[in-house]
Amino acid sequence: MEFEYWWLLTFPLFFSLGWMAARIDIKHVLSESRRLPASYFQGLNFLLNEQTDKAIEAFIEIAKADNETVELQFALGSLFRRRGEVERAIRMHQSLLERSDLEEEKKLTAMNELGQDYLKAGLLDRAEQVFSELQQTRYSSGALKYLLEIYVLEKDWLKAVEAAHRLGEISSRSYQVEIAHFFCELAASEIAHSDHAAARQHLDEALRVNRDSVRANILHGDIEVAEGRHDAAIQCWKRVETQNPAHLALVAERLLASHRTLDRFAEGMDLLRGYLARYGSLDMLNVIFQAVLETEGPQVAYQLARDELRRNPSMRGLDRLLEAQLMEAPAERRQDLQLVHNLIHQHSAGLALYRCENCGFRARQYFWHCPACGKWETYPPRRSEETEVLVKASMQDLM
Repeated sequence: MEFEYWWLLTFPLFFSLGWMAARIDIKHVLSESRRLPASYFQGLNFLLNEQTDKAIEAFIEIAKADNETVELQFALGSLFRRRGEVERAIRMHQSLLERSDLEEEKKLTAMNELGQDYLKAGLLDRAEQVFSELQQTRYSSGALKYLLEIYVLEKDWLKAVEAAHRLGEISSRSYQVEIAHFFCELAASEIAHSDHAAARQHLDEALRVNRDSVRANILHGDIEVAEGRHDAAIQCWKRVETQNPAHLALVAERLLASHRTLDRFAEGMDLLRGYLARYGSLDMLNVIFQAVLETEGPQVAYQLARDELRRNPSMRGLDRLLEAQLMEAPAERRQDLQLVHNLIHQHSAGLALYRCENCGFRARQYFWHCPACGKWETYPPRRSEETEVLVKASMQDLM
């Protein structure tokens, strides 16, 4: 193949063109950098040196001096909100909305940010107004989520039901669990005002939306007790077993109390013992232990606690075992047993907590709605000690 020497003449041309292009790019970069205010570089320097507050002040100076820095103002507003400086965030986003030259899409973004500012500040009425206006825009899905959060905070359960239904229609996520709880909240309010007929309607709606709503059946049973129908209440609470047997511990005391009222105490004890044997539960054990201690004495209660401790070792089970043993201990051993019991009791009290699976918040009381993260049904109906034991057991089975 013969080499074409004339190609060598093109190399200087290509080199010259590349050199000119580089010069043009460098000039463009230099001209752009000269247009940037000194505050911009000061802010970057502060950020690199982890002086966040000084960096923010520098960027604020840029935003005041240059009307073209809209994105910077949005970033500063969001930063203020995350830092808890909500008033500054509100002023930043309000100033953007007041600009007559701001394009429509940017105004919608500013409204969305302002709504979040109001929500963070606890100005729920203002936040609701902003997000209501955003429902017919590209922010409709997010606006509905914020509106749902607002309605829950305001305990406006009917509006919460409506918002959750609409969210379910425009997204792939189901809100059946939340909607059922909203109806249960409505029912609980009616029960507090002794309007059992209205409460029943709300609970029927809850079960229609979510047939596995344990809470709805529990409240149905409470209404039956309030109206003197303990047999019907027992049937309501027994249905919990088919929905989620772990929640039976929440109705154990109710079941035993209604059986006692109907002079069917032995039947109630047999029912709870059966639940304890099949599903195991520290709360169930506690209810049975107290009943046995009152009716059959410390010796039988001791045997119950010992058998359950062998089957399901736990600190709370040991606490009950020592409590029963202490009652029949001779005087010379009682002081030492009391010391051990006090130590075990203090330790088991720290384990007798419910723990939210979403945020980890712990509480002595069982919550259907986590007071920390606001999620529904994130508390397993088992104490943290039980949950940790179950997790360890399942991990060992996998290994």
